[in-house]
Amino acid sequence: MQNIENRAYRNLMVLGLAAGLGSAGASAEDVAGSYSLPTLYVQGQQTANVLPVSTYAAPVSNLEFEPRVDLQSRNMAEAQGDVSIRGGIFENTGFRLGAATLLDPQTGHYFAELPVAPEMLSRPAVLTGADNALLGFNSTAGTLDYGWTEIRTGGSLTVGFGDHDLNTQRLHSGFTGALGDSGDWSWGVEGEYSRSESDGTVRYGDHDFYRANARVQLLGPNSQTDFFAGYQEKFFGWPELYAAPYGAMETDNLKNRLFLFNHKQSYGDASTVEFTAYTRRLSDHYIFNRFAPNKAFVHETQVHAAALSGRHAFSERSALNYNAQLTADEIDSTTLENNFTSRSYLKLALLPEYNLPLNDAERLRFRAGLAYDDSNRDDDAVSPIADLAWFRDRADGGSDKLYLSYAEASQVPGYTATGGGSAGLFASDPDLDRETSRNVELGGRLERLDWSFEAAVFYRWDDDLVDWTYSDANTSARSASNVDIETLGVELIASYRWGDLEAIASYGYLHKDEDYGDASVDASFYALNFPEHRVTLGAIWRPIDLLEVRIDNEWRQQEASDLREGSDCAFFTHLRLSVFPPQIKQLELFVAVDNLWDDDFQDVPGTPGRGDQYSAGATWRW
Repeated sequence: MQNIENRAYRNLMVLGLAAGLGSAGASAEDVAGSYSLPTLYVQGQQTANVLPVSTYAAPVSNLEFEPRVDLQSRNMAEAQGDVSIRGGIFENTGFRLGAATLLDPQTGHYFAELPVAPEMLSRPAVLTGADNALLGFNSTAGTLDYGWTEIRTGGSLTVGFGDHDLNTQRLHSGFTGALGDSGDWSWGVEGEYSRSESDGTVRYGDHDFYRANARVQLLGPNSQTDFFAGYQEKFFGWPELYAAPYGAMETDNLKNRLFLFNHKQSYGDASTVEFTAYTRRLSDHYIFNRFAPNKAFVHETQVHAAALSGRHAFSERSALNYNAQLTADEIDSTTLENNFTSRSYLKLALLPEYNLPLNDAERLRFRAGLAYDDSNRDDDAVSPIADLAWFRDRADGGSDKLYLSYAEASQVPGYTATGGGSAGLFASDPDLDRETSRNVELGGRLERLDWSFEAAVFYRWDDDLVDWTYSDANTSARSASNVDIETLGVELIASYRWGDLEAIASYGYLHKDEDYGDASVDASFYALNFPEHRVTLGAIWRPIDLLEVRIDNEWRQQEASDLREGSDCAFFTHLRLSVFPPQIKQLELFVAVDNLWDDDFQDVPGTPGRGDQYSAGATWRW
């Protein structure tokens, strides 16, 4: 077990220094409203809870209850969480910050490694279909799209503890001021430090995390510019973490550095442009057996990218949507057996738009264009994108939307799938093809003052999808394999507000037909690990001013797997109770529980599920 005590003094020193940066300013309600206490109705949030129970908050916290997202966690979501959208796998999902999509060229397991305080980012929009084909990058199923928020003066300090020797601390603070005499420009500075440690909800499921990040912002009447730097280090263990079902007590140690520049500008009546550039370095020290640490896998990836995205309106009726990203990466690895250790990528997408007014309240929008993907290591691809949508603005403030879309997207496999060798724990295939996906979708959304309802039906054809599979003839390894899969999906999402109670519910259905073209494939770790039926129900209740209850529930019936131990059904509940003492308006006292029913469902077949976690603590906001 990693010696976490060695860092205790340093952590306390950093917390002490950061505390000196605190500043009074905004009210607790102002600070809370921007991040920690949003509502389902007002901000369109899709989960009741945004704060985790087992560690400090991260951008992926509680995504497992998001209706369109399937988060398959090892240890916990903030330790290692594979995020899939609409029945895709983790490597088909993109994480977009501003105009640029972050890339994990090694495996895709580390897409969600974002060393960014959640206050700095908006809650993610889930891009699918035509929107993903336009704005996504090297992601065929969907993209989580995060925007950079405006900095506010104020901050918060959180201290928490729980069973399994959990303790966590977190400090966040922001300052703003006027720039010049005009009053049109302002500056902002924001910083955050968090740490967390525990023994874990199962034996050898310990963790030790910390994160430090800061940004500087310039805000003008039509622009926002952000300079960001972040660092996160995580150690965590879990039985059969990645190499199930081989019975190892594995650990992973990650160090992630991210430097990013983002500028967003609006101009004209309805035109915007956004530019993002970043460099990301991720070090990964994975140990197959913590009791025999000589068998280790050491990787370091570096990714550099620049992206431009926007919409230029030529008139009230016509516009051009565009997106471009250029990325270069390289990997230094102890396991790659060939000279395929660097790659460059290019994507260009153009989507012309035409709007036809039908009357004062209704209009039709038609978009049709192309995306072009290329790489110096792979074949290029041209992908058509088209959709037709009807919009209506209602006199009561509500709106209606119906749409039909067809879109194609493509991506290339990661280094572990193509260059890890044909033997060992992770058997790769250097001949894996570029993955392509076609998606047709029909859907709509109704919004009213106190309720909303949206529905979608889609059919997706994935050709040469890269999956990791298991064979009874080769029980010492999991193998990278191409598979053709057709997926039928149905999504229903509804929200409603009754006075002091807000609720959101969803139902999802998925059905897949697969063809591996290989009779030796006996089980799938990822592509066939999906919920056939899934129901979520979240609620926020404020019966009195000093009390708030937040609850998220998920029930699923997972596709059967020969590798999964235990039930193929699961029921998870995340519950949080907050008390706001009237004597100290800035103080919140909370108790929370994750996995209330102690369901041991295996998110990833063969990898043990998490146990229940209880925690309590206090947050002081200023």
